[in-house]
Amino acid sequence: MNETSSANGEEPPSGSSLNALKEFKSAGRGFWSDVSDADWNNWRWQLKHRITSLEQLQRLMPSLTPEEYAGTKLANTKLALAITPCFFNLIDPADENCPIRRQVIPRVEETHTAPWEMSDPCGEDSHSPVPGLVHRYPDRVLFLVTDRCAAYCRYCTRSRLVSNATGYDFHPEFDRQIQYIIEHPEVRDVLLSGGDPLLFSDEKLEYLLNRLRGIKHVEFLRIGTRIPVFLPQRITPELCAMLKQFHPLFISIHSNHPRELTTEVRDALARLADAGIPLGNQSVLLKHVNDDVTVMKALVQKLLMCRVKPYYIYQCDLISGSAHLRASVRKGLEIMEGLRGHTTGYAVPQYVIDAPGGGGKVPVNPNYVLSRNADRVVIRNFEGKVFEYVEAANTSPRYKASEDFVVPELV
Repeated sequence: MNETSSANGEEPPSGSSLNALKEFKSAGRGFWSDVSDADWNNWRWQLKHRITSLEQLQRLMPSLTPEEYAGTKLANTKLALAITPCFFNLIDPADENCPIRRQVIPRVEETHTAPWEMSDPCGEDSHSPVPGLVHRYPDRVLFLVTDRCAAYCRYCTRSRLVSNATGYDFHPEFDRQIQYIIEHPEVRDVLLSGGDPLLFSDEKLEYLLNRLRGIKHVEFLRIGTRIPVFLPQRITPELCAMLKQFHPLFISIHSNHPRELTTEVRDALARLADAGIPLGNQSVLLKHVNDDVTVMKALVQKLLMCRVKPYYIYQCDLISGSAHLRASVRKGLEIMEGLRGHTTGYAVPQYVIDAPGGGGKVPVNPNYVLSRNADRVVIRNFEGKVFEYVEAANTSPRYKASEDFVVPELV
């Protein structure tokens, strides 16, 4: 489903399809209907019963395509297969292009690598002064704490590291990582990521946060996690009470499709928000997952209903074997055209490309500034109307706002 750009001033289709996508539904029990409530709602039970093998996957979903069968057979040589039962229940087994299915079930295309694809597309290893720490930006560091996740996204930027399928042998050294931060007073922001930090026990995570909070120049802490979506059972009242001690603490979650925001996920996010933790979302633009104006609009609006601010849309990194999942930058710009002005500004994330090789995040926006000089700036709005903003004191507008100006088609 490909929506047309809103650059022509028309509202992208929404109506019933948008409202249907925004409905909150339970993930249900699916194949696990005989499991007790106590077990199903226990995050450790969910982890223990993840789908991690081709045999399990075939038993639960006999409709695997030849591409999925071949990809799953080879998965553990690149990035391990793991899907939590609650997230597996969101897959539509009758739809081989199901947006949930495409994110977590391996495909043989993962073994195809183009010359411009990389194992470390963001250049993290080249910006790592000590094992497990990335210092790419002046005032903040990425603190990698583990190589494990509750489930594995097939487009993972850190697939070289995560799950240890490639033999990367990741071993963070917390003492060295923390000592580096202590010795660099310019670091005011620490982002805990991995893998997923919320896989740690409450006690282990509290120990680590305590040590970081004890560094005077560290102003605030962040956690990057997909646990609330993959494993909402992990977001217990006890975890939230522990995290509440470390304000200012921010959490960035990762959701790509509105179907992922189930009633269970909504309730987990509410527990975090009620603990005073600001929540943001990071999406990756993915082909046949969310490369559609209506789907993305439903996602960002539904996130706001969960008290989560849409933060970033990432252009899919040039990670090896991800070509079948990468949507075009043109499509990303088209989606941004369909959001800006067509929904509340709180729902509009920043679209970025993480510059290949370690250049950092680069904002990518539709062309709203048509021309500028020392006297004036000519701009256009979401409807394609042109306006003039005069800056020089002795300058008069050259023309009135035009409704006839047509914005050139994006190329």
